[in-house]
Amino acid sequence: MNQDSNSQHHGHLPIRRPGRGRRPARALRTALVAGTVVALAGGLAACGGKSLEEKGGSQSAGGKGDIVIGSAGFTESKVLAEIYSKIISDAGYHTTVKTLANRELYEPALEKGQIDVVPEYASTLAEFLNAKKNGPKAKPVASSDIDKTVAALKTLAEPRGLKVLPAGEATDQNAFAVTEEFAARHHLKTLSDLGRSKEKVRLAAGEECETRPFCKPGLEKVYGIAVTGIDPKGVGTPQAKQAVKDGTDQMVLTTTTDATLDNFGLVLLKDDKKLQNADNVLPVVNAKSAGDKEIEAALGKLTDKLTTADLIELNRKVDAERQKPEDVARAYLESKGLAKK
Repeated sequence: MNQDSNSQHHGHLPIRRPGRGRRPARALRTALVAGTVVALAGGLAACGGKSLEEKGGSQSAGGKGDIVIGSAGFTESKVLAEIYSKIISDAGYHTTVKTLANRELYEPALEKGQIDVVPEYASTLAEFLNAKKNGPKAKPVASSDIDKTVAALKTLAEPRGLKVLPAGEATDQNAFAVTEEFAARHHLKTLSDLGRSKEKVRLAAGEECETRPFCKPGLEKVYGIAVTGIDPKGVGTPQAKQAVKDGTDQMVLTTTTDATLDNFGLVLLKDDKKLQNADNVLPVVNAKSAGDKEIEAALGKLTDKLTTADLIELNRKVDAERQKPEDVARAYLESKGLAKK
């Protein structure tokens, strides 16, 4: 998502973008309304993480300390944050989930220790920190090689006081979807097809898409796609997909783990030139406030079992069945034998 990915969540929003950021891809990916974002950001800057406005439930299971799990504003990130919250709570910590719109808000909070743990997407976060250190035109450090990408991510993260925990199998990449009708009319199966068609598209995405290399700049440079503007409805949100279904926009930034595309009559266009890097899900923690071995061990057990298929199913239960993220998280951990009864 990676976003930033995401968040994608990834934003991946590479929001896992991504992003997913994430990313991807992420992270992924319902943005908070502007007023809430401003209020949250102000609370972060003024008072530190422990005084943030509550944006989720608390888990309490012991006296090892308070841990704040950060979430981006898209479904997958929210569910993963709730899973992290429950599994860390079971390890004996008091946990709270805080939701911020995107990586641009939660990553600085993570560095400051106002947030202690976040579910992230390897490639999306690596490029986010790369741009933060070396500028938006920095040579990319992420790739389809997850080991090399994580190594580069650690090099960028550790000087900022961040500890990158091992990545698992689960991957969420950023992806782009159009309506089935639009794809059929212009004979589109890939993003290259869209570039060759010379069709102009307005893109429903997070506002950070304007500058993130996997999004608008990448679509233009790698595929020659004419993006006329960004409609800031978030990454893969129902509002973003509805805007494409209605014809207000022509394409939406979502993720490969989006479970509701069919509901909106949307299809993914293949990323045939590999604009998106592999965005494996991995926990990132503030080394001082959440670098405990107990937290690493608890999250490691989850990472070992979490799969891409799991992500799709978790997203489906929230987005299609309208279950609450915290309920989905609890049921998932119980199904995997990872929850305390």
